Amino acid sequence: MSLSDADESLPLSALQHWLFCPRQCALIHVERTWSENLFTAEGRILHERADEGSPESRDRIRVLRAVQIASARHRLHGVADVVELRDGVPYPVEYKRGRPKAHRADEVQLCAQGLCLEEMTGHPVPEGALFYGASRRRKIVPLDATLRALTLRVADEVRTAIATGTLPPPVFEARRCGSCSMRDLCRPATRRELGRNWMINRIVRAGVPE
Repeated sequence: MSLSDADESLPLSALQHWLFCPRQCALIHVERTWSENLFTAEGRILHERADEGSPESRDRIRVLRAVQIASARHRLHGVADVVELRDGVPYPVEYKRGRPKAHRADEVQLCAQGLCLEEMTGHPVPEGALFYGASRRRKIVPLDATLRALTLRVADEVRTAIATGTLPPPVFEARRCGSCSMRDLCRPATRRELGRNWMINRIVRAGVPE
């Protein structure tokens, strides 16, 4: 990778990947590797269903699906699952499998969609929603100053990682790594493995004469 890559547009999904796990993001967007499991397949099917169908109108809201979006200012691009036009104001809705998460990766991806839509339409996008497949409910997300700042910071971090070809070291976290489709490619060490390696190194050092 060259530093000129820092000027290229980033896919919106890269921001979500980075905040979830920087190593996962680098494996996908730097190393260009990918592996699917049950969870990613379920997510892909959920997105495909959300993207299906023609534009429609209901309750005075125009519903657009699989909308190509981009921001030249922030160098971002991607596809919004659903954009609702409410009196001309875009309202992004991102579909996710599972349930709301403790981290803000999904919210950052949604906020990046809002930034793109603001630039494309000239309308402010103060709010969006995350639809979770497990609960079948929307989580309303205010696209406030704090979330916008986080989104742009993450974009800068991803762009730097891609430009420099950085692959962060593996860090094991049971809940995150247990569901990750990239685990076999990432090979994060478990606490038990780390403890065993520490003990082996200690024994080896103890046996080395001064």
